[in-house]
Amino acid sequence: MAQPIQHFSRFTDYDTYLFKSGKHFRLFEKLGSHLETVDGQDGVFFAVWAPNALSVSVIGDFNYWNTQEHPLFPRWDGTGIWEGFIPGVTEGTIYKYSIETIHGERIEKGDPFAFLWENPPKTASIVRGLDYVWRDKSWMDKRSEINGLNKPISVYEVHLGSWRRNVEEDNRSLTYAELAIELVQYVKEMGFTHIELMPVMEHPFFGSWGYQITGFFAPSSRFGNPQEFMALVDACHQAGIGIILDWVPSHFPSDGHGLFRFDGTALYEHEDPRKGFHPDWNSYIFNYGRFEVRSFLISNALFWLEKYHVDGLRVDAVASMLYLDYSRKEGEWIPNHHGGRENLEAIAFLRELNETIYREFPDVQCIAEESTAWPGVSRPTFAGGLGFGMKWMMGWMHDTLDYFKIDPFYRKFHHHQLTFSIVYAFTENFMLPLSHDEVVHGKGSLLGRMPGDEWQKMANLRTLYTYMYTHPGTKLLFMGGEIGQFQEWNHDSSLHWHLLDQPLHAGLNQLMKELNSLYRTEKSLFERSFDGPGFEWIELNDQENCTLVYKRIGSDDSEHLIIALNLTPVPRSDYRIGIDDHIAYVEVFNSDATRFGGSGMINGEKLKIEDAGWHMRNKSLVLTLPPLGAVVIKGVSTLPKLEVVDTSESHNDAETSNTEAGSSKGLDKPKSGTKKSKAAQTLSDGLDKPKSGTKNSKTASSDADGLDKPKSGTKNSKTADSSSEGLDKPKSGTKNSKTTASTSKGLDKPKSGTKN
Repeated sequence: MAQPIQHFSRFTDYDTYLFKSGKHFRLFEKLGSHLETVDGQDGVFFAVWAPNALSVSVIGDFNYWNTQEHPLFPRWDGTGIWEGFIPGVTEGTIYKYSIETIHGERIEKGDPFAFLWENPPKTASIVRGLDYVWRDKSWMDKRSEINGLNKPISVYEVHLGSWRRNVEEDNRSLTYAELAIELVQYVKEMGFTHIELMPVMEHPFFGSWGYQITGFFAPSSRFGNPQEFMALVDACHQAGIGIILDWVPSHFPSDGHGLFRFDGTALYEHEDPRKGFHPDWNSYIFNYGRFEVRSFLISNALFWLEKYHVDGLRVDAVASMLYLDYSRKEGEWIPNHHGGRENLEAIAFLRELNETIYREFPDVQCIAEESTAWPGVSRPTFAGGLGFGMKWMMGWMHDTLDYFKIDPFYRKFHHHQLTFSIVYAFTENFMLPLSHDEVVHGKGSLLGRMPGDEWQKMANLRTLYTYMYTHPGTKLLFMGGEIGQFQEWNHDSSLHWHLLDQPLHAGLNQLMKELNSLYRTEKSLFERSFDGPGFEWIELNDQENCTLVYKRIGSDDSEHLIIALNLTPVPRSDYRIGIDDHIAYVEVFNSDATRFGGSGMINGEKLKIEDAGWHMRNKSLVLTLPPLGAVVIKGVSTLPKLEVVDTSESHNDAETSNTEAGSSKGLDKPKSGTKKSKAAQTLSDGLDKPKSGTKNSKTASSDADGLDKPKSGTKNSKTADSSSEGLDKPKSGTKNSKTTASTSKGLDKPKSGTKN
């Protein structure tokens, strides 16, 4: 039985000073509920910020929810903090704050700093300690090497509640303890370097995916307790996998037990809805001009980095924070004191946030989801930037997906939709995302957006992923993309794991494993991800053939790869690429390998080099580009002993000669002596005819390959859904993402590996 409340405080005069000036970034140690021993008595210290309340008391199961039994004491220093120590209260106690407002009302609120909440739809906070014995010292000691901007970072984005479900127990979500085994093993096998978790902070509505938070300091109790979530992070680290958390400092919901009108007034939000209400999400915007609110948010960011050892934060909806007129019509917003649309208070907050994070945790990454052309998002604050480590490359995502959904017959008219990204690729430290936003709200799955029959859809997706992994920038893929889901993501059900029983889906999954391996081992793919000299065009204007050829270069210029994409279903035999002097080139990756579900049109171990100059280079390389395929070749000073790239069961001379059997995938093997495949017959439909003398016996027939002729009358899909792909649309005066390069000129580029 709890005893009467006693005077006790965790606050010093210095804490008070920092809190009032907005510089207290460890409020989780002071506010909230904390197990304490005072004068030999065990109990709990409670403290809450409610400056406009007439009275505040702690209610719970320990005092039968009596609002009069345990009133907190207001501090005398003008902080607006109410506090007190209640002997006899133990860990696991359920509680709320009963607040008497200036309007004479009684409201019940959860604790903004609670470390654990009841499982929704219940709404009370729970007293909980955060003791845990970490076993990830080895990871933490070397984390700066793993998280560097000159290191490979390939992220698997996960919604914990729907990644995999237990069908034998009413299709429930897996627990943190189960995920620490199953998710960690899977991601380790797939070769991703990091997992990004959609918000795990407590949220009342499961369908918000965690983006409408009430418990900012608590992992959701749907999946377990804080220590079990720590064990999940620990297991990831011991397996060599980093953890990034989605973090939402932009808004919060209007649930009565949450932050909304916490003490009866607009405490965390603005009073004026023109500044404090978010029309898109029906939620409330933090008041970044209030010192205590900034301390709350920055303390929250540091809390997850310190107490849960997370390796980075992906900051959600940054664009909505930067613009006062975001998603608002004329007259629905208030200009800043200069008369502009920029949210100066939010800008100052983001800069202080990043400065604080990188000062306290220089070995983590802070990543912005920012969808406009705001300059310098990932540039240091001393150079006028916002100070993030990386920024999502939203323009690349939307341009690329728009291109790939176009029928190959028409792609030559949209060729530079793919090449444009390089114009601004090095104006920021970009992460290339194929995120959850692209597989919801009727957009369909990534596979479903690809044109053609089933084989062509898979071939397109394999080429898209290869293009993504060889394009400058770090990588992010939402769960399910690696198994080729047909349907868009549904948070109420599991991913469709049964698809891996089908050869094409299993092949796509294998391709992702090998792309992750290629990305981690080939330095030229990551050492200069954000540096212009790390990329070089070889052929960007061959729109008639819908081919692209480019070079990725490591910090040592001799360390490089050449990537060639064929974005039509027509094989390109004897395709010539200009090269510099090298003794040998080897094919190290081919998206058309049969083990990936392709037709098996590989180039073998050693490629043909001729003295004929090409592409303004003194020699040239002749190879075959497979239909809807991507080839990655590597220049070497000496020819290593390499296994044939295709590791399917049959490795005969026919495979090395690009006549690999595809019968296991439903692709008929061409007969000996066949001079022209049916795939090439699609040339009469407008695709360019190969030069005379080109032999096409290396390809299977178009019928067998599943390379259907595009139907006449197919409409140009470039403009389809051009404004509905999830881009945050800037208001008048804001340039679109294609102007990023011009608006960002003059900003100093950070050196490779520099953290902000």
